[in-house]
Amino acid sequence: LGRMYAVLRKRRGEILAEDLREGTDLFLISASLPVVESFGFANDLRKNTSGAAHPQLVFSHYEALPQDPLFVVATEEEQEALDDGDLPTINLARKLMDGVRRRKGLRVEDKVVASATKQRTMSRKR
Repeated sequence: LGRMYAVLRKRRGEILAEDLREGTDLFLISASLPVVESFGFANDLRKNTSGAAHPQLVFSHYEALPQDPLFVVATEEEQEALDDGDLPTINLARKLMDGVRRRKGLRVEDKVVASATKQRTMSRKR
């Protein structure tokens, strides 16, 4: 069961109920998993549990993320809140939105060079 919990935790899953079927060695677990994280979930779960777990995915509900995907730090108060840990360092909504845009072949605004001072030129040795 530990490996199954690890797969769910890695994909932002939330356990709703656990039940042991009487008379059998089957363990029934109900969990909530975001749709964007469910792609490849069945293969990942079977691989990590050596085929012992068999998932059944059913759509349940929509739930909004608490973050704004277009949020950019603009003021000093926002920067201080980010430094103090009041704001999350990684904008999950932005990360998911960029992933969907990449998958659909749309333009994503990524920095090509993260830090220009760390670049070096490749010289040919003659």
